[in-house]
Amino acid sequence: PYRFVVHDRDGIFAPAVDEALRSMSLQTLKTPVRAPQANAHCERFIGTARRECLDWMIPLNEQHLRSVLAEWISHYNGERPHSALGLGFPDDPSRQTTLTGHRLPATFRVVAHTRLGGLHHHYQLQSLAA
Repeated sequence: PYRFVVHDRDGIFAPAVDEALRSMSLQTLKTPVRAPQANAHCERFIGTARRECLDWMIPLNEQHLRSVLAEWISHYNGERPHSALGLGFPDDPSRQTTLTGHRLPATFRVVAHTRLGGLHHHYQLQSLAA
């Protein structure tokens, strides 16, 4: 299902790499010369994925890697606050975090849900039964 591979002009991508990719029916697209900002968003996301997820676990195979990344991306887009969004969430830009201090209403408690075997946590307020 893949048609393109985008890479920069680093020396690690020798002509032999491009030939191997071409033999797999993949077209190589190179970033512009001396334009490091061309792939800045991709580099930022890959770095975040590595630091927050992949540096902490060893994928056993491709299927395991895909399932780990699917769970992490769900956490990344739906539960992890992003400073560029005013501590909002990409999946729901209308939901902003408000700073309320450290006091919880007496009728609520904080419930933690683990993600990726405890690597990350998602916290929610849950009302107590009356």
